[in-house]
Amino acid sequence: MKILHTSDLHIGKRVNEFSMIDDQKYILQRIEHIVAEEQPDVVIIAGDVYNSATPSAEAVVLLSDFITQLHARCPHVVILSGNHDSAERLAFGSAIMRRNGVYFSQPFSREPQKLTIPDVYGEVNIYLLPFVRPIDVRSAFKDALEDSGEPMERYDEAVAKAVEAMKPDYSARNILVAHQYIQGGERCEGEEVVGGLDEVDVEIVRQFDYVALGHLHRPQHVQYKHVRYSGSPLKYSFSEVQNTKSVSIIELSEKGRTTIRERELVPLHDWADLRGTYDELMSEAFYVGKGYENMYVRLTLTDEDEVVDAMNKLRNVYPLAMVLQYDNTRTRHNQQCVETEHMENKSPQELVCEFFEKQNGQPMNEAQSELVTNLIQAIFV
Repeated sequence: MKILHTSDLHIGKRVNEFSMIDDQKYILQRIEHIVAEEQPDVVIIAGDVYNSATPSAEAVVLLSDFITQLHARCPHVVILSGNHDSAERLAFGSAIMRRNGVYFSQPFSREPQKLTIPDVYGEVNIYLLPFVRPIDVRSAFKDALEDSGEPMERYDEAVAKAVEAMKPDYSARNILVAHQYIQGGERCEGEEVVGGLDEVDVEIVRQFDYVALGHLHRPQHVQYKHVRYSGSPLKYSFSEVQNTKSVSIIELSEKGRTTIRERELVPLHDWADLRGTYDELMSEAFYVGKGYENMYVRLTLTDEDEVVDAMNKLRNVYPLAMVLQYDNTRTRHNQQCVETEHMENKSPQELVCEFFEKQNGQPMNEAQSELVTNLIQAIFV
């Protein structure tokens, strides 16, 4: 069985006020072409199909067209809801579409979501685990958890319970489609972080023959080759400038034989991170022949004095400039109350503690720190 795995389409997303819809139309067409060439038996979209729980009409039409094209080229299309999606809205009409080979995950419940597809080696079981939080699992398994006394406060406990309820036969060939953060995965700027509270132990899922993951935008495997994030098909932050986007192609033979490769995706617009003085960036020697006019760029000016109307002037050369920032003596010494440069890498606990110390001139005591920890856990789990 051949499978094409992608995820994190984020249809309808805007980045720095730039709509990504044209870029998304283009890259989805590239995926359609790869599907036509590869002729997979199954296409998997592992969550964050939309960028919002209430997508725009334009986003809905684009997804509809994409699924229509996939269905024409592939007998089975599997679509999972992620943390950006509304599981209920995404599942609309799914009973009808399922009869035609298009499978949308349902909102999480204690009943396993499973489809079985035959190939020349027998049957392959595909289990769908939409994005879940501990509160979702506590609600679905309320009676059983009350009887056992399990607190179910951590994400890895929640995912372990959900996988246990699937009762997979590991002697058969099984695929898990999930949208969670597997501990050890490398995040990109802008991805939602819950300060480590959302981490899931890879050992919970490793017994599956392939784990088709969504949630992280960088293509990667986590500890085991078969536990894989396909990554988003497009770059959505400047932390991804050096990344190469792709879809994953998986071929399952008999039990124990799985091959994985990638098909590169070339975007409509690439991204670039450029730095220098205003005169340097406006010099023909700097930009001619580099293709920057067709790239989303972040411009960092090193001039000591601000350039009047710099962004409008720079956009004469870099029309897709998204961000303009300065790095000079003034900016390096003008620290804010809370440094934002690496905020995305800090836990909520660290941010609150830093703010408290800045405001009060002393760190939290043990009781205050414990109170903050308990509040954060109550909010996020």
